[in-house]
Amino acid sequence: MAAAQGRLSDGAGGMDDAKGADGHANRADRPPLPFRAAVEALRTARLRPQVEIEQVPPPKRLAPFAYALEATVVDGEQELADGRLVLLHDPAGHDAWRGTFRLVTLVRAELEPEMAADPLLPDVCWSWLTGALQARGLTYGEPSGTVTRASSHYFGGLSARPAASQIEIRASWTPREGLAGVPDTAAHLASWCDLLAQVAGLPPAGPGDASVVTLPQRRDPQAR
Repeated sequence: MAAAQGRLSDGAGGMDDAKGADGHANRADRPPLPFRAAVEALRTARLRPQVEIEQVPPPKRLAPFAYALEATVVDGEQELADGRLVLLHDPAGHDAWRGTFRLVTLVRAELEPEMAADPLLPDVCWSWLTGALQARGLTYGEPSGTVTRASSHYFGGLSARPAASQIEIRASWTPREGLAGVPDTAAHLASWCDLLAQVAGLPPAGPGDASVVTLPQRRDPQAR
């Protein structure tokens, strides 16, 4: 899943102008300015070097415009957690969202057995999500989601493997729109990476942490 830290690869999620048969850009097919600005703002997010992130093809049926990122938290050769964050945009608005933008996420991590047995674990994991947003002063609405805890036990030819447990957070929320109808997607991405790091068991990054870096610039992203 992971690419080199901070690198957004070209691909189906890119946001170049659609081109007609003559090879010229079709302006009518360009995503609306608020969506382009929201995606552009993702490049300003400051991320920890342990978070390796890449652009991936977005889902095609959730909204008229979408942009997706996948990330993995790594420590040396070990992958501690992974996830996907999708930015959705419907210029006409969406009743369930109560807005024109929506963020959808999936976060997964392996758990230590003693942590997996904690009956309060789902509540704690959900509080990590809301806490990560609140810690950066973000306003949002209509949060919803699930926290799933799963255990695997191996038998027969796989009996040598130790039992394993995993936590999975699926969630979505509506980022409040600011100037020109554009949400602070950079801060939402940074808070999502805070959640990934917390699920992975990393200590919090302090203010002004020199290890926090910014995504490099690249050409315009593209809608679905």
